[in-house]
Amino acid sequence: MIRYIFMLLQKRLWITLLFTVSISAVALGQTDRLTTVEMEVLPGLQFSVVRFTVKPGERVKLVLNNTDDMSHNLIITLPGTREKVVEMANKLGESGPAAGYVPKTSDVLWTIPVTAPEKANELVFKAPEKEGVYPYVCTYPGHGTIMFGAMYVSKSGKMPELTKDLNIPESRRGDKVDGDAEHPGHAHEKPAPLHPYTPVPPYHYRVFIDGASPAAIAVALPNEVSYCWDAGTSYLRFAWGGGFLDNSDLWKGKGNAAANVVGSVFFRSKTGFPIRIGEEKPSEIVYKGYQLKKRYLEFHYQVDGTDVYELIHEATDGTGLERIFRIPEVTDPVTFYTSSDEGVTYAASAGVWKGGALQLTADQARSFTITMKKIGK
Repeated sequence: MIRYIFMLLQKRLWITLLFTVSISAVALGQTDRLTTVEMEVLPGLQFSVVRFTVKPGERVKLVLNNTDDMSHNLIITLPGTREKVVEMANKLGESGPAAGYVPKTSDVLWTIPVTAPEKANELVFKAPEKEGVYPYVCTYPGHGTIMFGAMYVSKSGKMPELTKDLNIPESRRGDKVDGDAEHPGHAHEKPAPLHPYTPVPPYHYRVFIDGASPAAIAVALPNEVSYCWDAGTSYLRFAWGGGFLDNSDLWKGKGNAAANVVGSVFFRSKTGFPIRIGEEKPSEIVYKGYQLKKRYLEFHYQVDGTDVYELIHEATDGTGLERIFRIPEVTDPVTFYTSSDEGVTYAASAGVWKGGALQLTADQARSFTITMKKIGK
């Protein structure tokens, strides 16, 4: 009888152990599942995968294939800290390159180091146990305000509707495919490029170029008119005619090589940021990206919280530029400053010129056009 009871207890113990091992194996299998997210870089400072979702505690392999003509890194931060981390990275100054443009802060969770053009780097990590939206961002100089995305850590795997997702760049909320990793083990389709990258004007490049910050955007327009718009400072830097860019050093594999202007510069800004809303100089100017309107770039930036939109065309006679401004919610007068030594003449569709400054009422400033033409044309 005692022997029978012992055998029964032993059998139950083995069943218990077997059940425990089985549960552990299942749990281990879930923990060890590896989700791979592969992303490239689109022209215009954008990650091809703008958001993805993983389970809490899941292992993740993130691959950055730099298909751009500039270097990029990728930093994953704690929820709600992306802008703070970008600001800290911008303040690194001369120490930035040695630090990989990664600030020392506990807000940074994981990093993919600076990756040169046509190179790739990867990162394997365990997703946080705490559910939330964990931003990822490139903190290379001038990139952090527009080059970011979101990792959703969620048991349900659900994400908000793309058009209403405030955790991704505004310009990406209309993507037909958002590249999220909703199927275990991989990230599926990437979105189509944000613009037609063809040699037929208008088209544009992200470039290093003398006379602008590392966030310069060079745009080729019809009639052999081109311009450089600086996303780091949110204003038009210079314009030229007779050609576009010589990128030969870049194509030879020199990732940080500067592009050279082909043609003659006819405009160069001497006033810095030209717009003032109200009486005071702006204290904060924030670049918010751009959208394409019939392949022309309309830039979006904020002046002390007020949205400004600037669409740039070639002048109808091919001798300069037309800058079409919208400030739809402005309530104060607006002044647009120019300088007599910028190489162009100015004309405006509204407002009054006083000493090289265009003064507009709030109503006029909601929609106006400034035409810049080469002197003597």
